[in-house]
Amino acid sequence: MSRDRRLVVTNALLDGKTVSLTALDGKITAIGPEAAVDVNAGEMLDAGGGILCAPLVNGHTHAAMTLFRGHGDDLPLIRWLKEAIWPVEQRLEAEDVYWGTRLACLEMIRSGTIGFWDMYWLPAATARAVEDAGLRAVIGPPLFDPPGADLAERNRELESHLDELAGFGDRIGAAVAPHAIYTVGTASLEYAAGLAEDRGLPIHIHLSETREEVLDCVKTHGMRPAAYLDSLGMLTPQTNLAHGVWLEPEEMELISERGATVTTNPVANMKLAVGGVFPYPDAARAGVPMALGTDGAGSNNSLDLLSDLKTFALLQRHAASDAEAIPVAEAWATATGQRSGLIGRLGRSVTADSEPLTIGAPADFIVLDPAAPELALGNLSSALVYTAAGSVVKDTVVDGRILMKDREVEGSAEVLARVREQSSRLDPGGD
Repeated sequence: MSRDRRLVVTNALLDGKTVSLTALDGKITAIGPEAAVDVNAGEMLDAGGGILCAPLVNGHTHAAMTLFRGHGDDLPLIRWLKEAIWPVEQRLEAEDVYWGTRLACLEMIRSGTIGFWDMYWLPAATARAVEDAGLRAVIGPPLFDPPGADLAERNRELESHLDELAGFGDRIGAAVAPHAIYTVGTASLEYAAGLAEDRGLPIHIHLSETREEVLDCVKTHGMRPAAYLDSLGMLTPQTNLAHGVWLEPEEMELISERGATVTTNPVANMKLAVGGVFPYPDAARAGVPMALGTDGAGSNNSLDLLSDLKTFALLQRHAASDAEAIPVAEAWATATGQRSGLIGRLGRSVTADSEPLTIGAPADFIVLDPAAPELALGNLSSALVYTAAGSVVKDTVVDGRILMKDREVEGSAEVLARVREQSSRLDPGGD
């Protein structure tokens, strides 16, 4: 790793004051109105009066599924998977996943997301794309129980993928990612829990996304999904539960007691018509760690988490018939990974004093456009939750590297050209 990698940010606004920021080797070393900067001592970013802001963290997605955007748009979840997605995924090659993920990274950079939790095939291709794009990610090779498969061989392949992921840099972490309780049997879930514990890795799994999933679990195992996972040792502070739409209050209490995180994906849930709303008030009362995700671009279809934030907040107010169901500050903290240490760390070892935009914190931040009309008046936090979309982000910085400056991302044209080639080869939308 190169050392003495310096960044100097000038002419930025923070809490209404003009400030400077310096970073060394990906860590913030100074920030504030009195921060001394040497304009000859590193890469420069003139913020142009833009607002320094904590970045967004996408708690659940399948990045390479940008390849399947618009494919099977009018199908419910299980039919969408079986008819529109799984058959085409069988033809995936590493370059498909690489360029599909590069497109996802481009979209996330442009909308202020600096890292994401991913679950997808050919994970080394995802990791290579994330590394080349400059983002952070926790990547989980999906674990399924395919009919007639040799589970021992499948396990060896999964462990080989995890070994490969361990060889990437410190911006990329690995996770054990059993797909869901309806695609992975008890023995495989127990194996996944043991593997995660042995390797010190987090678990990333879909849970309680549909009512049918819950009913089948009760019928088969005599308990609801959260209790079922707990019986297998899968609910820990290192567990990321995606969706949680059909969780009951007693399950929220259990999840909170175990310290697991629930990542809600409201736009994808509404698009796939799962028939319910993640019960945020129950989760908040129980003290459940929470995060916000987009899900994949095949089921959302956007990766603009800032745009999804408004849907998240409004949906909770609407479902609860309570305008106070989710305060603005809580909504913003959920989208920035600050309500779940697991999600916000993105696989890093982050000290307790490393809140965003403080000395010692990772140099991960965004700069908001001072000319954006959405931010011209009123409370900034409210504007970010209820008014803005990703287009208000002017600059994106990850690990002290400028990934977007004045809305320009290096290599965008090549990404768009190459992903079109790969999509054409797969032809996911051809009817």
